[in-house]
This record gives sequence, structure tokens and C-alpha cells, in this order.
Amino acid sequence: MHVHAKGSDEMTEQADDALVEAIVAHAQRRLDEQANPQLAKEMAAYMKTEMPFYGVQSPARQEILRELKREHKITDAATHMAAIKVLWACEHREEKYLAVRLARAYPKLLTFDYLDLFLSMIREGSWWDFTDEIASNLVGKILENHPEETWPLMDDWLEDECMWIRRTALIAQLRFKEKTDVAWLLEACEALMHEKEFFIRKAIGWALRELSRVEPEVVREWTDANKENLSGLSYREARKRLEK
Repeated sequence: MHVHAKGSDEMTEQADDALVEAIVAHAQRRLDEQANPQLAKEMAAYMKTEMPFYGVQSPARQEILRELKREHKITDAATHMAAIKVLWACEHREEKYLAVRLARAYPKLLTFDYLDLFLSMIREGSWWDFTDEIASNLVGKILENHPEETWPLMDDWLEDECMWIRRTALIAQLRFKEKTDVAWLLEACEALMHEKEFFIRKAIGWALRELSRVEPEVVREWTDANKENLSGLSYREARKRLEK
């Protein structure tokens, strides 16, 4: 697989605490203004969580994010990371969603130094709504932009005791298309296809389905060869595009 490489230097900038405070206050004020108790109950039930919601859905949260970018401009990684951390530490799920979206909103700031933060968010969140967006849009971005530092960690993630980190390894390349490391992905699917966990089986199928957009014959041949050992869920998901 991949050779280990040294990590990047730690960031030395100081965060703009006043800006971070303004960002979080703005986000909480706007979420509170749009809170819907009935929707909050429904959203919590759908996510099977006891974490409180404001009851503010995705389109409204996206508008809040646009306001944050427009009115509180972040120009450095230290402030960006601090704002993500403070929003993530807040009580409601929508605040955590905004933390993830704020991370995505400044892709040019994302370096290898962010990786530990994103992995800790996945561990703490431990559910698909957090993991999937962080894995494919944030961890994946770092993997793409800083491959020499990040790839050596991927094998370890496949063996991590946290199932959501193992899922992250499988779906981190979802947006890679032709840049996907096909050999690594197939080895990863083979390494985890014995697992009974639904979210791992689903991730194997999802990763292979995305790969089939650019390598349909590879996915067809691999799933045929491994049909007896793949779960039915993984096999069906992997071949959805092929069967059309």
C-alpha cells in the first residue's frame, strides 16, 4: 500500500477570538430566530438521537452560512479552525452541522493540520449525518491535496476500533472519480467485507458504486469474483449503476 511520510508543521497563527465569538453568536441568534419545536422533534426522531435540535432545516442553515461568510470574513486557518471547534462544541445538532459547513466553506485553508480535528469530530459524532459529509468532503479534500502525509494513515483507519473511522476510510475517495486509487479501494473493501455492520456494508457498496462511474468493468469483475463473500447489501449497492 502506501509509504509513510512526515506530517506538516503545526500552525503558528493566533486565532482572532473576537471574530470567532461573533461567528458563533450570529449563528446561534439566527438558529434561535428560526427555531421550530415540532420540526426539532421530528428531526431528532429521524436521526434517532437525543441531541437537541432547533428545528432548522438545511436550506435555512445554508442561508445562515452565506451570512457568516459575507459578514464575518475568515482569512486565516487558526481562526477558521477555532470557529469550527467552538460551533462543534455547542449543544444543538444544527450548530454542529454549521461547523462542518463552515469547514467546507474555506477549502483553500484546509491542510493536513486539520485532519485530527475532523477525525475527532467523526468519533464524537458517531453517526452517518456527520461522518459522511466530513469523510467525503473534508477528509477527502485533505487526502487529495496532501496525499504524501494522509495516505499512510488510511491503512490504520481500516483497522480503527471506531466503526465510523473505518467507514471514513472506505468513502474518503467518493469525489475522486478518475483520481481514485482503485487498487487500494478494492483491497480495503476486501479487508472489511467480512463485517456484519450495516454502515460498513453500505459504505463498501457506495464506494464501489461511485467507482463504477469511471471503472465499470473493474467493479463488475471484482463484484462477480467476490460475490460469495460480499454481503447482499454491498453487492446490490455496488452494481446499481451497472444494472441500469
